[in-house]
Amino acid sequence: MVAVQRSIGEAGSLVVEGRDTGTVVFPNAEVKVFLTASAEERSRRRHEELEARGEIVDASHVHAGMVARDTADTTRETAPLVEADDATVIDTTGLSVDEVVDAVAALVEGHGKTGGSA
Repeated sequence: MVAVQRSIGEAGSLVVEGRDTGTVVFPNAEVKVFLTASAEERSRRRHEELEARGEIVDASHVHAGMVARDTADTTRETAPLVEADDATVIDTTGLSVDEVVDAVAALVEGHGKTGGSA
């Protein structure tokens, strides 16, 4: 899969999202952003998404699942979830989607690009 992703990237500027995009798939990307938020915030968001779909779920179960996934993702042997050394970290806790988009766009614009990569 990595080879396919890289071949797509050879075509030119692109925006790519993924847990190992900046560290494994496109380690030489010109702009890298690592979005994060507290486990509580991400759990709250996920719980709201599930409720909006009509699912009845206990918030504490959503939070426990989030923490378990974080542990699994950061400790897995292949391509663990880590921020790239040269990534800009944006903590999205308490930010709206528009605020996050604005922050990422500002990074890309500050890099002299009209588009971005990984």
